[in-house]
Amino acid sequence: MMAGLGLVWFFAPTTVYAAGLAQETGGDPYASLAAAIAVGLGSIGADYAVVATGAAAIGSIADKPEAFGLVLIFVGLAEGIAIYGLIIAFM
Repeated sequence: MMAGLGLVWFFAPTTVYAAGLAQETGGDPYASLAAAIAVGLGSIGADYAVVATGAAAIGSIADKPEAFGLVLIFVGLAEGIAIYGLIIAFM
């Protein structure tokens, strides 16, 4: 219950600002809000992926140190999710 109320207080000023900005520019009132959500959720997803792959990477490197390069690639691919969210926000 309190988390939902916190989200309302978090998004309400952004929605009001987006609506006012759209009246000034004649654009879509929720375009900036949608871009912010795309970047924010993409970043949260990337954080979760980096945590999961990073923990597995540390365990793998502890057992087999020569796998460092391969494991680093997988962690880098997980960070790419945030970049995909940023690209979607610019579309």
